[in-house]
Amino acid sequence: MSAPPSPQRACAGTCPAMVAAVPLGQGRSSQAALLPNTGEMCTCSMPSCDLERSEVQNLPGLGVSDKGLRTSVNCTGAATLEGFTTASNIQGKVLLLTICAAGIGGTFQFGYNLSIINAPTLHIQDFTNETWWARTGRPLPDHLVLLVWSLIVSLYPLGGLFGALLAGPLAIKLGRKKSLLVNNVFVVAAAILFGFSRRAGSFEMIMLGRLLVGVSAGVSMNVQPMYLGESAPKELRGAVAMTSAVFAALGVVMGQVVGLRELLGDPQAWPLLLASCLVPGLLQLASLPLLPESPRYLLIDCGDTEACLAALQRLRGPADVAGELAELEQERAACRDRRARRPWELFRERALRRQVASLVVLGSAMELCGNDTVYAYASGVFREAGIPEEKVQYAIIGTGSCELLTAFVSCVVIERLGRRVLLMGGYCLMTCWGSVFTVALYLQSSIPWMPYLAMSCIFAFILSFGIGPAGVTGILATELFDQTARPAAYMVSGALMWTMLFLEGLSHFIYVPFLGVCVCGAIYTGFFLPETKGKTFLEISEELHRLNFPRKSPGPTWRDPEVILSTEL
Repeated sequence: MSAPPSPQRACAGTCPAMVAAVPLGQGRSSQAALLPNTGEMCTCSMPSCDLERSEVQNLPGLGVSDKGLRTSVNCTGAATLEGFTTASNIQGKVLLLTICAAGIGGTFQFGYNLSIINAPTLHIQDFTNETWWARTGRPLPDHLVLLVWSLIVSLYPLGGLFGALLAGPLAIKLGRKKSLLVNNVFVVAAAILFGFSRRAGSFEMIMLGRLLVGVSAGVSMNVQPMYLGESAPKELRGAVAMTSAVFAALGVVMGQVVGLRELLGDPQAWPLLLASCLVPGLLQLASLPLLPESPRYLLIDCGDTEACLAALQRLRGPADVAGELAELEQERAACRDRRARRPWELFRERALRRQVASLVVLGSAMELCGNDTVYAYASGVFREAGIPEEKVQYAIIGTGSCELLTAFVSCVVIERLGRRVLLMGGYCLMTCWGSVFTVALYLQSSIPWMPYLAMSCIFAFILSFGIGPAGVTGILATELFDQTARPAAYMVSGALMWTMLFLEGLSHFIYVPFLGVCVCGAIYTGFFLPETKGKTFLEISEELHRLNFPRKSPGPTWRDPEVILSTEL
């Protein structure tokens, strides 16, 4: 008498039609059900096939107790999970921990290093002059001191441009999580340069350090939203990806707080202030290795079904992931036989025309809307309103807190209101407040209460920016592009963002062109950007294909899985 077949390969000993980890395609009469303990799927169409397992061994790290899952699978395609008796509390928090670990060493670093350079401005200029005096015996002319300072400031966005171009290849070769971890090498090197620059008597070390932290910010600004967007369920994808904006705003506020004179804003403490970027980098290095990689990257890019299933179970906790795994398999089939695209290829492919246009137009609108110039104007406007010089630094913290508040609110409401509403609402409000701000700046010398109106407009404008453009724009590349084009899309958007940071200018009427940009951003969002709320990546791709080819058939479609011939009936 022959031994009964293994339940991992056959249903009740009679089903030979097992296809490992492949969901059903269109036209098949059977339904796919996830088998316990294996991550495989039963695609049998035999009516007599029935699998009953009351006790299953748990895969390591899946968060289900050894005897806590009862699975019933039959060949009508029904797969029911009767209950989870016990599940680890930690695994219900894995997604939240992933958000925090990615954010603290990701976009937090961008905002932090963007803001801490403001506090030690005069101290670093004095250090530059003293260093030159010690080397040559004569002081450095004022215009050259300003030139060196300008280089120190501008090397940060230049490094960000390099980092944005580096992010795509890193995300493809190393994966999303490993790219964030490797990215901390730049932070550690920069912190060492900052910390020893004064002792070494070298302002060149500060310049090189700013370039390196810029590279780090460029990588993290691209990889973090990609990693979080691919790791989140579609119901929470917008909110999870929006946390990148929350951490960026939090970094700005923390940089402003740490730069206070009472903390590290002292003339002797500026090397420690610049080197403090090491702290969030070390926190990420200690926490992120314990968390899972992007399930989409594991399945679609690496083809590792078991690792994808384990990552999904850790991120979702005690939940049935069979449906989500089937969705990932559909997306994998749609991307089959397609290599990762290069940035310039995005502009040549007609099927990506609307996606690229949305990325460029809305990315440019976010950078040219004038928010950075508002921050530059803030100190002068606060002084005109009568705020004492020693209190201005505290008012500046209020501007960063406004953006942090609205970024958090947007993170909460984005899945209810959608992306388009937040973008259009933000740009329309910015147009309104920017118009009032322009008038207030022009009349502040002739009307006594105009400086107070200008100060109010600063807070209102920053609040409007944080509602939509600050966060929603950053997740467009995640949702509008498929797995093969997503890294290249982030390279394009990142290069655009960092290039725009070079465009600066100051005058009373500076907001006239910025207002036009805000209007164009709102109009484009209303007429051309499709809503992505609650849709899968495949559904988004199909809708964009219909928009790009209005007279042609739909684009990415699901194809039947290949049947293993040795098991075919």
